[in-house]
Amino acid sequence: MKDKLLKIINHYGIDKQLKYIHSEYFELDEAIIDAEKFKPKSFTQLNINLEDYINHVTEELADVMVMLKQFQYYYGISDEEMEKIMNEKINRQLERIKDENK
Repeated sequence: MKDKLLKIINHYGIDKQLKYIHSEYFELDEAIIDAEKFKPKSFTQLNINLEDYINHVTEELADVMVMLKQFQYYYGISDEEMEKIMNEKINRQLERIKDENK
C-alpha cells in the first residue's frame, strides 16, 4: 500500500493533494453531521437508514485516511512513529479527562 500511495502523491504533487484533502475532510464532516442528525422513528427505520449513514461515514473516513497516509509516507514517517505519537496524544488527553473529573 505504501508504494501505491507514494505513487499517487508523487504523481499529483503536494499542492494538489493538499487541496484535495480539504474536500475529503469536508465530505467526512458532512457525513458525520448527517449521521448525528438522523433520528429514527422506528427500529425498522433504524436498521435500514442508520446502516446507510454508517456506510457513508465509513467511506468518507477511508478517503481521509488514504489522504493522510499519502502525506505520512511522503514525509517518511513510519507507522511505528505514528503509533507512538498517537498513543502519547491519547494518553495525554485521557489524563486531561481524568483531571477534569477531579
